[in-house]
Amino acid sequence: MTHRFPIRVYYEDTDMAGIVYHVNYLKFIERARSDWVKEMGLDQNAMREEGVVFVVRRIEADYLSAAKYDDELEVQTVVRSMGGVRLIMGQEVLRDGEVVFRAEVTAVCMNLEGQPTRLPKQLRKSVH
Repeated sequence: MTHRFPIRVYYEDTDMAGIVYHVNYLKFIERARSDWVKEMGLDQNAMREEGVVFVVRRIEADYLSAAKYDDELEVQTVVRSMGGVRLIMGQEVLRDGEVVFRAEVTAVCMNLEGQPTRLPKQLRKSVH
């Protein structure tokens, strides 16, 4: 299953040359992951109130081409693997079908004391 999330590049996303500032790609893929989780019916506010949060443990990123002001982008997210507490996702940012940024993101579920805890049942059911 591929989750698709549209993004338009605004002026605030760019540097002085009108090119997307590198850290904003991380914001784009974070928004896409949050949207994906919400579409699965998970409420991250409710999860936090129950003492469970998602934490990004690792990101490996490749910047392949420059996105620019007013570009229409799409973030595609796929699950690569899922364990008891860990979820590995592949994410790509595309412009007109061309990959401009690619990342592999490892997220884990933790309790509020910083200890690993199981991924929510709803997530495990939705992915498998």
